[in-house]
Amino acid sequence: MTIRTGLIGLGMMGRHHARVMREIEGTELVALADAIGDTHGVADGLPVYSSVDELIDCGVDAIVCAVPTGLHEEVGLAVAEAGIHIMVEKPIASSLAAGERLVAAFSSRGLVGAVGHIERFNPALQELRRRIDDGQLGRILQISTRREGPFPARIADVGVVKDLATHDIDLTAWLARSRFASVSAHTARNAGREHEDMVVAIGQLDNGIITNHIVNWLSPVKERTTVVTGEKGVLVASTLTADLTFYENGSVPTEWQPVANFRGVTEGDVIRYAFPKKEPLRTEHEAFRDAILGKDNRHVSLEEGLEILRVAETMLSADADPRPGNVTAPEGS
Repeated sequence: MTIRTGLIGLGMMGRHHARVMREIEGTELVALADAIGDTHGVADGLPVYSSVDELIDCGVDAIVCAVPTGLHEEVGLAVAEAGIHIMVEKPIASSLAAGERLVAAFSSRGLVGAVGHIERFNPALQELRRRIDDGQLGRILQISTRREGPFPARIADVGVVKDLATHDIDLTAWLARSRFASVSAHTARNAGREHEDMVVAIGQLDNGIITNHIVNWLSPVKERTTVVTGEKGVLVASTLTADLTFYENGSVPTEWQPVANFRGVTEGDVIRYAFPKKEPLRTEHEAFRDAILGKDNRHVSLEEGLEILRVAETMLSADADPRPGNVTAPEGS
């Protein structure tokens, strides 16, 4: 079976999706759509339509949605109504209500819905999760992330929390295999734009792990770092370079008495691991394909995407109340 795929949204991410979609075994990119046309020349002979309805009418089995966040609900509901699977770029939607409608539309029809939280598929984080599961760190104590860099001019409809911090919300919960229980945050607007461009957040997961996240669009230095601290040491992943380094707790006796009296860990061996580094976007598309074929559920589901958005919304509302906000869905949702 070859899955016929379509792509709507030919901006920065859309161009990357088009490239990868042509390479995924078992799928065939057959058409594209964008309201302003193929301005970047990615169609390469394929038909380019101006609306999601035209894309649906060309006969596709699955659609990748890379339009601005504010249009996710409109496009997604049309795709669900047509009985077509979807992978929508993150965040799932511009509001919780819109996200809930998308979840209901796809789940009620038994369709696969995925959200493009690509960091989960970064090889450094995949290897990090494997080592956590193998018990290399022992009990996990804390997960910290830093995601900083210059402002991307292409982002206009959301702030840094929904555009960037959602990556860290997802990867943290995924690494720990636990939901966020509470989160508090401070946001700032320093560049005269409508939306926030900085956030510092702290949280706690259901399993007791504490977290902290520093995210901004105001640094000239691009950084994407995840630090997981456990009983036996620290694993540090850079998702920019897909490197993973282990800092082991030391076990060498210390004869220097003032240092020996300190009841804490000491520095041990440091190892940077070598492992295969596959392009995350390709792995993400393969996971979407396999979910459609019923092979596995590695994809980020719409339900997971909604939970990520719920945490992000709690971060955004945190400045109004300094107490940690509980991350819970209302009854009946």
